Amino acid sequence: MARGAVGAELNTLSPEELAEGWVLLFDGESLYGWTQTSQADWEVRDGAIRVTEGEKGLLCTTSEFADYAFKCDFRAPKTTNSGIFLRTPLAPTEPAKDCYELNIAAPDLSPFYTGGFVNRQKASTPAIDTSDWHSYEVTAEGAHLVVKINGETVLDYTDPAPVPRGRIGLQLNLGEVEFRNIKLKPLGLESIFNGKDLTGWKPYPGKASVFSVTPAGELNVKNGPGQLESAGQFGDFTLQLEVFSNGKHLNSGVFFRSIPGEVTQGYECQIQNGYKDDDRTQPTDFGTGAFYRRQKARKVAADDFTWFPMTLIVSGAHMAAWVNGYPVSDWSDTRPASDNPREGLRRAAGTLIIQGHDPTTDLSFRNLRASEMPGGAK
Repeated sequence: MARGAVGAELNTLSPEELAEGWVLLFDGESLYGWTQTSQADWEVRDGAIRVTEGEKGLLCTTSEFADYAFKCDFRAPKTTNSGIFLRTPLAPTEPAKDCYELNIAAPDLSPFYTGGFVNRQKASTPAIDTSDWHSYEVTAEGAHLVVKINGETVLDYTDPAPVPRGRIGLQLNLGEVEFRNIKLKPLGLESIFNGKDLTGWKPYPGKASVFSVTPAGELNVKNGPGQLESAGQFGDFTLQLEVFSNGKHLNSGVFFRSIPGEVTQGYECQIQNGYKDDDRTQPTDFGTGAFYRRQKARKVAADDFTWFPMTLIVSGAHMAAWVNGYPVSDWSDTRPASDNPREGLRRAAGTLIIQGHDPTTDLSFRNLRASEMPGGAK
């Protein structure tokens, strides 16, 4: 039985998952958002990421993650020794120290068989036959990590010296292995908008935009130009929010690592749902989730006149965005360092800014949540 496929379409998110903040790490069609660390035949086949041979190494997410819930289906012959690396650098050297290697292997290939953390803790239940599809679920919160297989807890581990953050890595070690339904939900985010008033936010004086809180507890911006700036500052962070465009192809954006007190001097995650020739892969103005003037969205994944979630994850020089849970942008800033993100790479923390773009602006925002990532960039 293909356990991961029961009751759900492969490599998609249910409405409940979207509402809870899940995003797809694998779109079911490509290796977008992944990078391999060795020469191996990683490919997408029949809706799964598959590898059979090559130089040992990892296929890693381009993004780093700190606290999260994670889901993934896996399948491998009994002769395979593979794994999923959690909070890993690109080139881990010691799984007992610099990452968490969640194993996929039979007991005769490793004492830390499927469900165990290599060189850390063994699974608490007997080994399973990995030649059928099975589902991993992991909750990683600080030093505490819990692993389930097909809904049953097989490992509960607390690390005395926790790895605070890192990538997700799929391993080629010995033999063929497949992965699908790879999903992640950031944890530990805190509300940055109280739904009552603009506490914690400041409109820029003398601008046309009008920012208000609706009776439904939503943040609304009308008219423009203008900006609403957060009191808090964020450097390497995760941000989730929901957006509603109250007009056709209206323009707004979320600026980040912005220079405090200045007008939109930051990176911009674009909001604009227009596209050309009835083709969502052809955004009219970079597209929602794009990094404006840096990288277009590869697909317009949202519509006007309906709420849609956005997720933004920024770490070091790298940034990625998801719209409706779909990965739409993935970009690293390779420019020389600068205090101003419009001119070069800014790693320093800065404010968040919600933009009022022009006189047609009429957008609403809700469920704004964010957290700063612990630890240093890998």
